[in-house]
Amino acid sequence: MSTTPSTPDRSARPPRPQAIMTVQEVAEITPNLIRIRAGGEGFDALNSNEATDKYVKLMFADPAHGLTPPYDLAELRENSPEKLPRNRTYTVREINEDEKWLSLDFVIHGDEGVAGPWAKTAQPGDTIVMVGAGGKYRPNPDAAWHLLIADHTAIPAVSTALEAMDTEAKGTVIAAVADEADRLLPATPAGVTVVWVDNDDELISAVRELDWSEGTPQVFAHGERGTIKTIRTVLKEHEVPRESLSISAYWARGRAEDQFQAEKREPIGKID
Repeated sequence: MSTTPSTPDRSARPPRPQAIMTVQEVAEITPNLIRIRAGGEGFDALNSNEATDKYVKLMFADPAHGLTPPYDLAELRENSPEKLPRNRTYTVREINEDEKWLSLDFVIHGDEGVAGPWAKTAQPGDTIVMVGAGGKYRPNPDAAWHLLIADHTAIPAVSTALEAMDTEAKGTVIAAVADEADRLLPATPAGVTVVWVDNDDELISAVRELDWSEGTPQVFAHGERGTIKTIRTVLKEHEVPRESLSISAYWARGRAEDQFQAEKREPIGKID
């Protein structure tokens, strides 16, 4: 998952603590996926929560500006907005509060973007700054069944959710991941079926054609904005109550991340 610039004026809010972390381990999970573990004393600046879709906002400052963390965002916003770090939001794949570390998965798309190129060259000992953690979703053990809908950006959150489910949980995961090497999920409860598809069109079709189980599902649906909006209409047809939904876009086709984040506050970016 990847979003967010740090340009909006949030001067009315108290500044969030910045966790200044050290890269501890870099692992190539697949040719398209790098997992980075970061930790250290800066870990204590992160909030704790029980959500399985925990996320942090990574802060990437241009080295040419010579900034040293923690960054004075208020001062930069007022006097040097061009030097503001660029924020990118990533789901936490794993967290160990006792040992003070977390891991993040980075999907690599060539040299595009900010976070992916950083991850490709990251080495143990490098510094990474983040704020968080946010997150709200966690599988409800009392749900009749679970429906998890995702593209590659939401696989870390789906993985963590599956690990948190009771062994008796029932449900379906429908995930759009084009490269079979990247189709990685942990072991699932016996009652949970996983359906892999190649693209968003197939993802929508699979949701439409799903054999709907009895009872109200708890739904987790995250991915590309247009796709998730279409899936939302399908969920409305099945009369899934809003309180049983965790649904949002992690990105938008044809939009740079900063533009996508800005549009989240506009009608085009809203998913009801």
